[in-house]
Amino acid sequence: MPLRLPDKLPAIKILEDENIFVIDETRGHAQDIRPLQLVVLNLMPLKITTETDLIRLLSNTPLQIDVTFMKLKSHTSKNTPIEHMRQFYVSFDELKDRRFDGLIITGAPVEAYRFEDVFYWDEIRTIFDWARTHVTSTMYICWAAQAALYHFHGINKSHMPKKIFGIFPQEINPEYENSPLFRGFDYTFNMPHSRHTTNSIEDILSCKDLSLLASSEITGPSIIMEREGREIYVTGHFEYNPDTLDGEYRRDLGKRDDVDVPLNYYRDNDPQKEPLVTWRAHANLFYHNWINYYIYQQTPYDITQIR
Repeated sequence: MPLRLPDKLPAIKILEDENIFVIDETRGHAQDIRPLQLVVLNLMPLKITTETDLIRLLSNTPLQIDVTFMKLKSHTSKNTPIEHMRQFYVSFDELKDRRFDGLIITGAPVEAYRFEDVFYWDEIRTIFDWARTHVTSTMYICWAAQAALYHFHGINKSHMPKKIFGIFPQEINPEYENSPLFRGFDYTFNMPHSRHTTNSIEDILSCKDLSLLASSEITGPSIIMEREGREIYVTGHFEYNPDTLDGEYRRDLGKRDDVDVPLNYYRDNDPQKEPLVTWRAHANLFYHNWINYYIYQQTPYDITQIR
C-alpha cells in the first residue's frame, strides 16, 4: 500500500519521479482500508524539503498512511510560501481533539538557545504532553529529541566546541539488539548527524524510564526509547537525502569557524568529490520497523481508543 497525501502536495511529483509509490487523497478514498493516521510537526525552515525527505522514508511500507502536517500557532515560517502553509498545514488548535497513530516532530534551528528562551517553547511543551495521551507512538528528531528529554526528564544538552557533522557509525546496545526497531539491522549502522549540541550517555543511562538503544563515542546517544516505544528519540537525521550535508557545508563555508568538512560523507573526505550514501538502507528499515511494530501492531482499530 502507498502513502496517501494531500492533493497537489509538491512532494508527490518529486517522489513519483524517483519511482516511489504514493497516491493522493482522491484516489485513496476509493480504497476500503482504515489508513494509519500520522501527523508531522515540521519545525524545519525549508518545509517542502523536509516533507519530501520524510515522505520518502514513510512510503517504504505496505500500509496505507494518511499524513497530516501540523504548524505552530506561535511561529510563522519565513522560508516557505504562505500559500503552501495555508493549503497543507493545520494548526495544533485544529488537531488537538483528534487522535493519531503516529507523530513525528522534526528538528529546529534553535539549538543555540536555552529551551526556555525558544519563543514557541510553551506551545511545544503542550504538544509534547498532548502526544502522550493522543498518539500511539511519537518520534522526536534532533532538537525535538533533546527538547522532549529536557521537558519530560530534565536532561539538558551541552554545547560542543565543534559541530557534530557527518556520517557516523552507531553501535546497537547488545541489550536491545533484538528490539523490533532493529529487525534486519547490522550490529553497527551509519546515521547522519548535524548539530552543535549533545546529550550525555551517562544522563540517559541514569534515567530509569529511558532505554539507550544505540550510540557512539563521537555523537553520544543516537536512539533512545521510552514506554515500550510510545516515545522514540533520534538525535541524528536518518531522513537526510544524499545532498543535505553538502548543502549545509557550503552554506556555512567561510561564515562559521566551528564547522569542518562533514566526516565520512564525501568520497575520500574530499568536498570536491561526490557524497557517499551509506545510511539509506538502514534509514528505510528503521522507519519501516517503527511503522510496523510500534504503530500498526500497537494502535487500536478504533482510533478514538488511543490513550
